[in-house]
Parts: sequence; C-alpha cells; structure tokens
Amino acid sequence: MMESFHKRTAQPVLAMPRYAKRIIALVVDASLCVLTVWFAYYLRLGEFVSLVGKPFLTVAVSLGVALPIFIISGLYRAIFRYSGWPALVTVTRAIAIYGLVYASVFTAIGIPGIPRTIGIIQPLLLLFAVGGSRALARYWLGGMYQSQLKIAALPKALIYGAGASGRQLASAMSNSMDLRVTGFLDDDDRLHGHVLNGLPVYSLDDLQGLIETRGVTDVLLALPSVQRKRRNQILEEMLNYHVAVRTLPSLGDLTQGKVTTSDLHELDIDDLLGREPVAPNHILLNKNITGKIILVTGAGGSIGSELCRQIVKLRPSRLLLVELSEYALYVVHAEIESLCGKESNVQLIPLLASVSNMERMREIISTWKPHTVYHAAAYKHVPLVEHNPAEGVRNNVFGTLSAARAAMEQGVADFVLISTDKAVRPTNIMGASKRLAEIVLQALAAESHHTKFSMVRFGNVLGSSGSVVPKFRQQIRDGGPITLTHSEITRYFMTIPEAAQLVIQASAMAKGGDVFVLDMGQPVKIMDLARRMVELSGLTVQDDSNPDGDVGIEITGLRPGEKLFEELLIGDNPEPTSHPRIMKAHDDYIPWHDLEKKLDTLLIALDVNDIDVIRAMLEQLVSGYQPSESIVDWVYLEQQAETI
Repeated sequence: MMESFHKRTAQPVLAMPRYAKRIIALVVDASLCVLTVWFAYYLRLGEFVSLVGKPFLTVAVSLGVALPIFIISGLYRAIFRYSGWPALVTVTRAIAIYGLVYASVFTAIGIPGIPRTIGIIQPLLLLFAVGGSRALARYWLGGMYQSQLKIAALPKALIYGAGASGRQLASAMSNSMDLRVTGFLDDDDRLHGHVLNGLPVYSLDDLQGLIETRGVTDVLLALPSVQRKRRNQILEEMLNYHVAVRTLPSLGDLTQGKVTTSDLHELDIDDLLGREPVAPNHILLNKNITGKIILVTGAGGSIGSELCRQIVKLRPSRLLLVELSEYALYVVHAEIESLCGKESNVQLIPLLASVSNMERMREIISTWKPHTVYHAAAYKHVPLVEHNPAEGVRNNVFGTLSAARAAMEQGVADFVLISTDKAVRPTNIMGASKRLAEIVLQALAAESHHTKFSMVRFGNVLGSSGSVVPKFRQQIRDGGPITLTHSEITRYFMTIPEAAQLVIQASAMAKGGDVFVLDMGQPVKIMDLARRMVELSGLTVQDDSNPDGDVGIEITGLRPGEKLFEELLIGDNPEPTSHPRIMKAHDDYIPWHDLEKKLDTLLIALDVNDIDVIRAMLEQLVSGYQPSESIVDWVYLEQQAETI
C-alpha cells in the first residue's frame, strides 16, 4: 500500500518538465530560508516572533544571499542525480559560503535590533534543512528516477497486434527490464492514430520512421489466432526492416488464459516456413493407443520423447519407455511423469535396454505384452554413423530386427518403424541402414500373421538434436559466422509435434508392410533459412554486397555421406490415404528367405569390422545406395595408418 502511494505521488513530479522541477526546488529552498530564520529567533529569544520590521530584514538578506549562491553552486542543475557524499559536499559548500556572508552581516558587523547570534544559528539550521530536503527528495524520487533512466535506456519494442493478446502482453511487459514497449502495430486502419492502454497504435508503414526517430529495435508478434499464411506474410514484410522479431505461440499452445512475458520466444523455423496445421483425425489417434499398453524405443530421443508426450495425452493404460541412455531415460521419464500429473491412470515404466539385445527385448515384450510398439531407436547423425559404420548398421538394422522379431513372437498387434528421407537413394551409411531396416520389416510383414509392420518416412524435424535451427541461433548470438556445408543444400522440415501426430495416425491405417510417407511441404534452401534468421534477429548478413554486415556465412564443405538434396519417394507412384498429409509408397523388397542369409553374412562382417564387405553388402541389399569413394571409419583409418 505504502509503495503504491509512493509511486502515485512521485510519478507526477518526475513527469514534470525540467524547468518546473527547478522552480519547485527553488521555492522549497526559499521557504526553508524563511522557516529557519523564524526558528532561529525562537531558539535565541524563546518565543516565536512575527517576521516584520527588523526580523523581515533577516529574511530578505537570507533570500537575497542564499538563492543566488545555490544557483551558482549548481544545486538546481540535476537535483535527482545527486546522492550520498557528492550531494552533502555540494550543499555544505554552498551553505558555508552563504553562512560566511550572512554571519558577516548580522554577527560581525551587526544591525541594531537584530541579535548577533541569528547570523550563526540560521545558517546552521539552513544546512540541516536543505541537506534534509535533498535526502528526502533522494528517498522519495531518486529510486524511481533511476528506474526511469534505466527504462529509457532499454531497447524499444512495438507489439504487432492490438487485440486482447497484444494488450495483455503490453500489460505484462510494463515492468519488464528487458524491453520497453512504446506502442502497437496493427493492420486495422480504424485503430491508427488512437491510443490504447496509454500506448499509440501505428500502421506498419510507420515502422521505418519509428526505427529512425524512436529507436525501435524489436517487434513482438502477438497474433496467436492469425492464419499461418498471414503470419508468414507479416514475417516476410519484417525482413525489410532491421528489427529483431519475437513471437507468441499459437492459441493452442497458450493453454493459460493470460499472456505473460514468458510466453514470448524467439522465432523458430516453423514460424518462418511452417504450414497451416491440419487438424488430427482423433479416431486414428486413439485407435492403437487409448486404453492399451504402448512401448516406445528410443524414448529419450527427439522423436521418441515427443511420441511419448503425444501418447500419454491419448490415455494408454501403460507406457513403456525403452532407452539405452540412462540420463536420457531419467529426463524423459521425469518429464512425462510431470505431464501426466498425480491423478493420471497411465502407468509409466522406464526400462534401460539396447534394442540390439534380443534377449532383453524378448523379456520386456513378453512381460508386458504391448499392443503397439513405436520403434524410434536409431543412430541418425549422418557424419557420426559414417565414421562409425559397423555400430550404425548394427543398431539401425539388427536393433530393428531384434525388436521386430521379439514383437512378432509375442503377437504384438502393431510395430511401427520411424524412418527417414535419407533412406531414399542413400549416399551414406545411415540412410542405407535405415532403408535396410525398412526392407527387413517389409520382409517380416509378408511372413507375419499377427503383427502388422509399418514404416513412416519423413525428413528433418525442427528442434531435434543436431537441428540447424538452434545451431544457427547460437552462432548468431555469438556474432557469427554461421557455418553451412554448401550454399545449395536443401532439406525438408517438419515440427516434431506434427511429425509425431502423423506417425501415430499413419500407423493406425497400416495393413502390414506399409511404407507411409509424410507430406513435408516444399523443401527449404538452408542458405535462405540462415539469411532469414539473421535478418529477423535485427541484424544484416555480411557478404560481397554488404561487407560491413553483422553476421557472415561460412561454407565449410559437404561432410562425409551428406547429400545436397533429400527425397521422400523411391518410386513415382505414391498412393493417397484418407489423411491429406500421409501418402503410401510402393517400394520393392527382398523376400525373407533370401534376405535372412544375406543378413547373416552382413552380421559376420560387422563382428570383424570389415568395412569393405559391409559397404558391398549394403550396395547389394539397398537399391540406389551410392557410397562415397573414401572410407572414413575411424577404426579403419587408424589401422591403415599403423600398417604404413
């Protein structure tokens, strides 16, 4: 209550123009001169006297001497900036000069009818009075004044969107010490020129002028309900201005009723290049999950953990989290447990296991007998797998085989493999191993009478481990350069939640041996992505046309096994499904009785780390696999070096 009163009384004073504050200070000091003369008479005579006649002379001299000295000494130049020792020194010096003059007149020289001690008592009283007034001003106004100085120095922001979310965001940021909101931008021309909650509303056409005259550095998008198409148009327009852009998530993500500053986040690639989401088919989402026992391998990974998040929302009876990494399992289990809440009936079971360990997978599946298995466990980083090919193939191919056989033996209803666009005409071990894993499941599907095997193939997901978005963002924060392997490299992108939802829906349509392909939209040129991220951070790209730019882009060269362009289909005959974002591919495979023998040979090569045979076997088994000429396996390279 007291603090609120303090602010209410101090704010109008601080809002006054500088000359008005100086006049007030001058009037206060003049009043103190009169009061201290009056009180000096009381201390000398023991009674209050009227300040007329001879006493009025002491008042007139006090005012005539003190105020000019105070003005010359600078007491009114920056009243609220003085604090502590500097203020005391300034006041003491001014009143010491005043005291010498005043005492000279009334004490040293003397005037009949005026006690000589008035010339000594009054300056001492004035010292305490003026010093006390400055201390009071510092206490009353100083903190808020400093706060206003800090606020004035903050980066200035405009909120794009003067709707309910924009107004809530402006209110939430009124006390922010990160940004100072100075107004709204809005498309509604009826609002332009008006004031909303104390802040003016501008047109987007005014933005350049506001940047130049008001120093606006940030634009906060408060448009949670706007269509994706319009959102993208706004972001495209923002590229023309050197402002950093941050955004509120969609209405679906704003589960709480009130917008807060914590809801603001930096632009993700889905903000820049995302598509209008398609509402999920809840029949497909619930079909293989609700009330059932579900197992997710690789539960601690990017896709595996998002699958777990989506699955618990669909209320399975049990969710088995299978993960090789102890730390990743601990983290995902804690998160999903928190997401479920204490009232949830979903039983979470964290299980440490390697999918390559057939006996462990048999033990887990035979104990809980899951209805659906989502197999997300895989080594997926192209350069790492290229440098460690035997382990990549063992995990991706034989790990899939172990989990699939255990599922088939125990009569699991659905087994779903999370695949990748890199499996299509691969140029690297990772892609070839994932395509071979698909072939394994296609072959097993033809042999299985109980378990429906299916695969869901898609491209890069945003925010996954190794994603370019967080990497580029950190490089921009560090001042660059952004490192890019090739100026023409192009990739498909999809958000992790959308990918996980589509995986669940696709698997519910499986009949056995299906290869589902998710519609990834248009491919994205990574160079364009890097440029957009720089420009929407309020910075400029340093290149030949702009050598003084803020952030450079450095081309480092393609990494081992890396492709310029990714594909989603091996053939040209995709079949549509009941879902607009899910297609079905028709890819050839090797029958199990032929494939099994070849896999046995491949396993022998893996056991002895014979890279030449491993690559030759993959070329034989995976149609379209074109490995790079050089072998970059670390163990192989070291062994070769030792023989030289």
